Amino acid sequence: MSRYVVTATWSDVPHLTENQKSELLASIPPYQRDARSKGIPQLGSGAIYPVAEETVIEEPFELPPYWPRGYALDVGWNRTAAVWGAHDRETDVVHLYAEHYVGQAEPATHAQAIRGRGAWMTGAIDPASRGRGQKDGEQLLQAYRDLGLNLAPAANGVESGLFEVLVRLQTGRLRVFRTLQSWLGEFRLYRRDERGHVVKERDHLMDATRYLIVSGVPMFGVPPDAADRIRGRRNVAISAPDPY
Repeated sequence: MSRYVVTATWSDVPHLTENQKSELLASIPPYQRDARSKGIPQLGSGAIYPVAEETVIEEPFELPPYWPRGYALDVGWNRTAAVWGAHDRETDVVHLYAEHYVGQAEPATHAQAIRGRGAWMTGAIDPASRGRGQKDGEQLLQAYRDLGLNLAPAANGVESGLFEVLVRLQTGRLRVFRTLQSWLGEFRLYRRDERGHVVKERDHLMDATRYLIVSGVPMFGVPPDAADRIRGRRNVAISAPDPY
């Protein structure tokens, strides 16, 4: 027996006027608005990031070459995930612009895909990823380094990291390209259980995002060609004679 799901939005309800929709939306907590008005699956009070999805999503755009960027990696056999971010230092906004979300593949497969987005970038990785012991985690870290990835261990303070990500989301300093559909799927269902513990299901990109914000951003760098141009402009400015 096959099953399918059909979602409906308030636009499919002809008896609701625009004024009624506005009043209803204002009465609903931000983290429930997409679920109630658009039929998008969303969590309620158990959501780890109770932030309206519409305030997080942005349309993809061409990243300025001088914006520092990097990535974070969460490793597992059933699912290995990576997320890439770019930092606008003028506004202190981190833009998540790409993702890798592949299961049951060898490290070489993941490493090739990650290098394809810029082998010069530094990535943050949890050395004890997916419940491995510290020693196994370190061996895995070295295996990825041997495959050409420039990786550094991420700080793994869970609650402090979750808080740092939440603050960025609430203040508009963490934005996500609309094309990151796997990231958005995890974001919508990222939650705590009745005891307040993080539910460890479909959280690979959420973990990677935490590593990125806590440990990755300080390691971000600019593409080598952009760095050369920046240094060239600085050298020209320094060597220019004083006209006075």
